[in-house]
Amino acid sequence: MPQVSTCEIQAHMEVAPDHYRLVLHAPEIAQEACAGQFCMLEVQEGLYPFLRRPMCFERIYKDSISILYKVEGEGTRLMSRLSQGQTISVQGPLGKPFPLDSDVERHILVGGGIGIAPFPSLAEAIISELGTTPEVIIAARTESMLLCEDEFRQMGCTVHLATDDGSAGVKAFASEVLRELNPGPKARAYCCGPMPMMRATHDVCQDLGITCLASLEAEMACGDGVCLGCVVEANVEIEAERMVRVCYDGPVFDSSLINWSAY
Repeated sequence: MPQVSTCEIQAHMEVAPDHYRLVLHAPEIAQEACAGQFCMLEVQEGLYPFLRRPMCFERIYKDSISILYKVEGEGTRLMSRLSQGQTISVQGPLGKPFPLDSDVERHILVGGGIGIAPFPSLAEAIISELGTTPEVIIAARTESMLLCEDEFRQMGCTVHLATDDGSAGVKAFASEVLRELNPGPKARAYCCGPMPMMRATHDVCQDLGITCLASLEAEMACGDGVCLGCVVEANVEIEAERMVRVCYDGPVFDSSLINWSAY
């Protein structure tokens, strides 16, 4: 069940230009959290900024969690100024996690830019609960923006790098790398990143005949499905609307449920 906890910052470091890793002592949240879920952070006390910021779990430890984020607005800019030893209010865990199915033989994680953030915890869950090691495609505009490569290699994952400018790995989009891997019918892809990148990944999975789970990002106000501020267009009707709430119905969806033509 989601709860609000006051969490001490154990570590906070810049891992790439404008990208940070925040480690929080959060034993109650860590005990309940699963890969794919998220939390809502109050970036500073008071009424500004008024809304909490949604952040997925990068890693889930015994009594702590880590958050990987990119500075993109005022809220994350304020977050980047937080220091070790300070405390922050955290609501979570929220949302639905990645399902782990033993009949899937090949797991391929596809992350674009900061979209790689939910996948270290997913890789750990696949390894510990399913006894298999996933492959990872890390894509970014340029080499300095590639995230988590060392962490995945330490887990034993095969890592494929793709950059828009060819400065590391292959000069290609993440979806193109996935197609070249040619996963068989018992494979599953997991994707997170910009909507065009996820749409392209979904299209490749459709062509290959494999399932794809997409972790969506959206601006949120409440985090528990009440405000309807994070809806995206769907291919199915839910409660008389062809929309789904990223915070409550997701953030993890079978990609076939999303109306990608709208994005």
